[in-house]
Amino acid sequence: MRAGDLCVARSRDRFGGLVVGVGVPLADVYLEFLGGRCRPNTVLAAAYDLKVFFTVVAKPPGEVRPADVLAFITAQRTGRAGEHGVLQPLGGEGEPAGVSSATVRRRLSVVSGFFAFLQARGDVLASPVPRGLPTRRERSRPRQGVPLVRVTRRLPRILSPAEVDALTAALRTHRDRAMVAAMVLGGLRRCEVLGLRLGDLHTAERRVFIAEGKGGRQRLVPVSGRFFAAVAAYLGAERPPGAGTDRVFVVLKGPRRGQPLSARGTDEVLSAARRRAGLEHASCHELRHTCLTRLREAGMALEAVQAQAGHASIESTRIYLHLADDWLAAQYRKAAEVIDAQVFAGHPAGPGASTGSQR
Repeated sequence: MRAGDLCVARSRDRFGGLVVGVGVPLADVYLEFLGGRCRPNTVLAAAYDLKVFFTVVAKPPGEVRPADVLAFITAQRTGRAGEHGVLQPLGGEGEPAGVSSATVRRRLSVVSGFFAFLQARGDVLASPVPRGLPTRRERSRPRQGVPLVRVTRRLPRILSPAEVDALTAALRTHRDRAMVAAMVLGGLRRCEVLGLRLGDLHTAERRVFIAEGKGGRQRLVPVSGRFFAAVAAYLGAERPPGAGTDRVFVVLKGPRRGQPLSARGTDEVLSAARRRAGLEHASCHELRHTCLTRLREAGMALEAVQAQAGHASIESTRIYLHLADDWLAAQYRKAAEVIDAQVFAGHPAGPGASTGSQR
């Protein structure tokens, strides 16, 4: 079985809310609970992860044991699910291919949250998801074992100024230029750009209101005047006057003309522009990373970058300290000069310098 063969049932309740089901009664109850506190995309992602888990484990929730969870982790990493079949996409030569450690950790987090919910309700006595693997220090440091899944945090790629210019020049509409400007000049996420409504644009203040930020957090952030100029050109010349939505960015042609632009449509626009510009990479998230990195390089305080990005924790923002190469190099050179003056005072440097007695 391939990952694409897994289906999650979707419907709408009488209030228009999203109802998601995976065919496991207790899991559907949990998803209904999530629907009241999380965004629809989060619920859908959790539903898919639970669907994968229970398809691999092939047991009802009450019969799942720690050994099943550990076997699930192995199956996800290797792409081999034993007697229950392969759930991951096949590799180029037909061999099973596992998923990344980040995906495994996310799925494990969803499963852990699900069983914590069941434990709180009294449906299970304890969660079968281990907290971690035991170590030799378990006696002195209880409950601090080795994580079940280790994830290497990789630095995201960013675009150079020349690449940003090439991408912008390859865009064909004011709408597309405005969306890219929101990401590369304002650091907005793709979902935040698509969620903008006409009333969220504070043109006079050069700020936008993010009503649907990650985790439900709202914020009011400044964005370059170039973004507002592109938006004004788009609203004046391209946006269909009879659009039945107050979303800023809508489809310009075809049967969905005037309807809100989708994430898939945005990716298609960016992919086409990237090909025309001859760029190997330029995703929406890379545009956001580019903006936040340049802000840090320009001397913006880390706490200010955190507020601009909408990060709940400043730990998520610290990655831009590593991406901002010029800033880091300048800080190092400044510190190295002090170290040189303290440690090597009175000792001239260079190949001709005296090194004292030789052996």
